[in-house]
Amino acid sequence: MITGISIHSVFVLDHDVALDFYVGKLGFVVGSDVDMGFMRWLTIAAPGQPDREILLTVPGPPAMSDTAAEKVRDLLTQGALGTAAILSADDCRATYTELLAKGVEFTQVPEEQPYGIDCALRDPFGNHIRITQRTADREITDDDLARWSPEG
Repeated sequence: MITGISIHSVFVLDHDVALDFYVGKLGFVVGSDVDMGFMRWLTIAAPGQPDREILLTVPGPPAMSDTAAEKVRDLLTQGALGTAAILSADDCRATYTELLAKGVEFTQVPEEQPYGIDCALRDPFGNHIRITQRTADREITDDDLARWSPEG
C-alpha cells in the first residue's frame, strides 16, 4: 500500500546551476549527492522535510534515449513542461521580497487567490514554480475569472 510521496523529479540542465538556485537562493538542503558513474543522484529537500525530496534530473540515459532527452531539454527551456512544484510558505509576500533580493526572477507577484496568496517564478532552466501561502478557501469571484482569462 502506498503511504506517501518521498521523491519527485524535476528536470534540470546542469546540477551545479541547480544547486546554486535551489540551495543557494531558495534555501533547500541537499539530501543526497551521489556520483553513480552513469548519472548523478542529487536530491534536495525543504528544511524540516527531509523525507520529501526533489530529484534534480538531467534528461538523458539511462532514463531516456539521447533523442528523447534532446526533446525534453527543448521543451524545458521553452517552459512547456508545466508546473514543476508548488512550494509552501508561511508568508508569501515576505518570501517573495526575500527571494527577489537574492536575484530570483518572478513571473507573477503575490496575488490573493481563492485558496491563498501565491506568486510564480521560473528556475534557470524554464521550470515553472509557484509559492503558496494557504488561507481559508473562498468563493471564486468574477474578478478571479477575469484575471485568469486569456484576455485578462
